[in-house]
Amino acid sequence: MLTHPQIKYQRFTIEPFPTRTWCNNQLTTAPRWCSSDLRDGNQALINPMDTDKKLYLFNHLVAIGFKEIEVAFPSASETDFNFVRQLIDDKLIPNDVWIQVITQSRPELIAKTFDALQGASKAIVHLYNATAPVFREVVFNQDKASTIELAVNGAKLVKQHCEQNPNTQWQFEYSPETFCFTEREFALEICETVKDVWQPTADRPMIINLPATVEMNTPNVYADQIEWFMQNFSDLSHITISIHPHNDRGTGVACAELAMLAGATRVEGCLFGNGERTGNADIITIAMNMFALGVDPKLDFSNMPEIIEMYERVTRMHVYERQPYAGKLVFAAFSGSHQDAIAKGMKWREENDEPHWTVPYLLIDPQDVGRQYDADVIRINSQSGKGGVAYVMEQKYGLNMPKKMREDFGYC
Repeated sequence: MLTHPQIKYQRFTIEPFPTRTWCNNQLTTAPRWCSSDLRDGNQALINPMDTDKKLYLFNHLVAIGFKEIEVAFPSASETDFNFVRQLIDDKLIPNDVWIQVITQSRPELIAKTFDALQGASKAIVHLYNATAPVFREVVFNQDKASTIELAVNGAKLVKQHCEQNPNTQWQFEYSPETFCFTEREFALEICETVKDVWQPTADRPMIINLPATVEMNTPNVYADQIEWFMQNFSDLSHITISIHPHNDRGTGVACAELAMLAGATRVEGCLFGNGERTGNADIITIAMNMFALGVDPKLDFSNMPEIIEMYERVTRMHVYERQPYAGKLVFAAFSGSHQDAIAKGMKWREENDEPHWTVPYLLIDPQDVGRQYDADVIRINSQSGKGGVAYVMEQKYGLNMPKKMREDFGYC
């Protein structure tokens, strides 16, 4: 471990933003959710999903309530191309669901993307190109002018293909890659230029996606960047501001929440935070955090065990035991003081017919995500106390022990 990390790692310049308002806001409504499990999540797997697994996951995402699903990078592989064709040809997409596909800003890739989308009822075409200095200078050896030209040429081609296929309802999405460490004035300039090409209307709206593809700063900085962008954009009519946070610093969920406070109304992410490197923002945690605040997230995670089983089957990964809201142990209390407080909270709710959730140590009612009290909440081990033991004996065996007996019994 370096004793002087500042020699190797530099702080990123934080632009002043005294007019921020996001820190005074509250989350009161669900965003537009877009699952990128089938694209971003799939490309991050050691063993990518085959067509059967992708279809199985797609159907589960629809059942959960996703209305926008990024299904593929059709110009990148035949598997992805064929999967999009199967969804369309076999009429497997519900009428109220938009499929989304991603493409780089290259003519041949855009053409193949539209070949994959022929006959779709609703489709979002997601165009991106690298805009951050490290990509412009190190990876592509491009200046700002050529970076803008690449984005404009791609947007023109997407618009042309959309106009040639009027029977499909189109949305256009543009991502400056990666927004969070692109100069804010340049990010604004390139998005304004692409917007002028697309000319969004009510019938042909636009999504501007502002990704934190690599987390470079604390979540408050990302929120400042989002709000500054929205304050300075010329015209947001018929434009949705979307976010796509990754989790390199372990704060992808916080970045998403603060960005929504800053005005973003669309969130791209994956179940359980699957994605490249340390993952994408975890949509389940973001949605359930809203649920725990009394906000309907418009997604259904009431059968979390089934979702876990499905996820582990298609990804061949494991949901960690302490994963928020989902892990096998997230509602479990082994400590005697915790068990005592939970048992008293349960009893108090029952005796007082309390409508609000008021149980100590439990953020939400485990039953709301398909978990059971007797199996998941109070667990007995060598650190358990008399309260926990008494609760288990009463719930499982109907034995309500006298208080003086509970301590002696707990040591047995």
